[in-house]
Amino acid sequence: MSLLFKGGRLASVRRDVISFTSSLQSDRRLLKPVIKINEAHVIMLMEQKIIDRPTGVKLLQALSELKTGMKPRRWVEDIHMSVEEEIIKKVGAEVGGNLHIGKSRNDQVSTAIRMELRENLIGLIVSVIRLQETLIELAKKHVETVILGYTHLQPAQPVTFAHYLLSYVDMLERGLHRLEENYQRVNLCPMGAGALATSSFPINRERVADLLGFNEVLENSIDAVSSRDFILETLASLTIIAVDISRLTEDLIVWASPDFGIIDLPDSFSSTSSIMPQKKNPEVLEVIRARTSHILGNFVTSATTLKSLPSTYNLDFQEITPRLWESIENISSSLDMLSKLVNHLKVGKDIFKKSFLSFSTLTELVNMLVRKYKVPFRTAHKIVGALTKHLVENKLTLSDVTPELLQTVAEVSDLLLNIKMEDIHASIDPLKFVETHNARGGPSPIEVERMMRIRKKWTSFSRARLSEKKSRLDEAEEKLESVVNTYSTSNKPPRKAQNLTGKIR
Repeated sequence: MSLLFKGGRLASVRRDVISFTSSLQSDRRLLKPVIKINEAHVIMLMEQKIIDRPTGVKLLQALSELKTGMKPRRWVEDIHMSVEEEIIKKVGAEVGGNLHIGKSRNDQVSTAIRMELRENLIGLIVSVIRLQETLIELAKKHVETVILGYTHLQPAQPVTFAHYLLSYVDMLERGLHRLEENYQRVNLCPMGAGALATSSFPINRERVADLLGFNEVLENSIDAVSSRDFILETLASLTIIAVDISRLTEDLIVWASPDFGIIDLPDSFSSTSSIMPQKKNPEVLEVIRARTSHILGNFVTSATTLKSLPSTYNLDFQEITPRLWESIENISSSLDMLSKLVNHLKVGKDIFKKSFLSFSTLTELVNMLVRKYKVPFRTAHKIVGALTKHLVENKLTLSDVTPELLQTVAEVSDLLLNIKMEDIHASIDPLKFVETHNARGGPSPIEVERMMRIRKKWTSFSRARLSEKKSRLDEAEEKLESVVNTYSTSNKPPRKAQNLTGKIR
């Protein structure tokens, strides 16, 4: 228990109880935000003349000294009390005891988590953009590289590898926008809400929010201290990204097997067996696939923790914060590792050598019968289905298809066909299949190149928006440092800040 509580409501608290309920281990990453919060709070107290200048200066100087490093006492319950204890050690209880005027751990912890999460979201967005850029660069090399697409994990239709890669660029783009939207709701300041009912001191919540780089105040004081939906929303966005990249890793794992042979994983991201020397195991991808499941688990854990809580503050909140940090670390490292791995992927050659894979173009044979020979689609579908059955049963391939054979199977529909051989050849060629599928969003090289140009612009726009967010935080940090330095060294009393309302600009 914090030394500051001794002699108060509780006579004593068992050390094993403190250890059991302490959030100090998870809180260590909040030290920098907590110091900034206290600096901004002290500045506001001085400007509002709630504390005098000498007291404020001593508090600011003591807080600055903590930036060079502090070791929290082992038996303190959280980082907030640790900082306050250290300040009182430095300046004494008469001065340091005023640090907590007009605030509570309830509004302070929510603010600190939001500040740390802002930085983490910026880092996550960078990782998403980096993976998008890597996928786009690899796609440029494979605009005409034809691979087989699957549905139900069965051979379906030819596409290009570039077309496939861009599908994940698009998924990641939606994930990126979710993170950006999360950022807007994370970047709201709870400070000044107190325990749940603000304060009877004439505090200026807008001033603190401005100094800490928030867009605006989270107004309702009960909502400010009791809401953790910003954590749940972030975890939900991370879960969707995790699901997307887990599917990507699953594709790569399956496609790298000799049975599929679509891609070749780089040796430097693989391992071998301790007993079977021929093995090349996709362990990096397997670890990513496993760790993404932790993120889903953390989301479910957090949602079930929050769903039955009464309003305002409950200590249950501190149990979900570590889940947030763990999920961020997992998704960040997975995205970064995928970017490195994807950059070294190679696509297999002669993918369509296996006879059964060549059947993947038969949709176009159906389309050709409809388009050039005016056969109703459902009839053409039945004819080509019968043709496929005949080829499989007789161990034949598409190269064995002739106009005569097609006429033979077409007799089931009482049709007389006079099909040209060149039409058959054109309709079953994988490259021609891809080239003719040029509807918007299709796999044709022309359409894929158009999509790549647009998606390259997406990443540029994303980086520009990200730069704006980062600049806003950097400006706020510089402003806070400047005000701290001014008040700590100037002989002039601080000028009371203008009382702002509405959004912080």
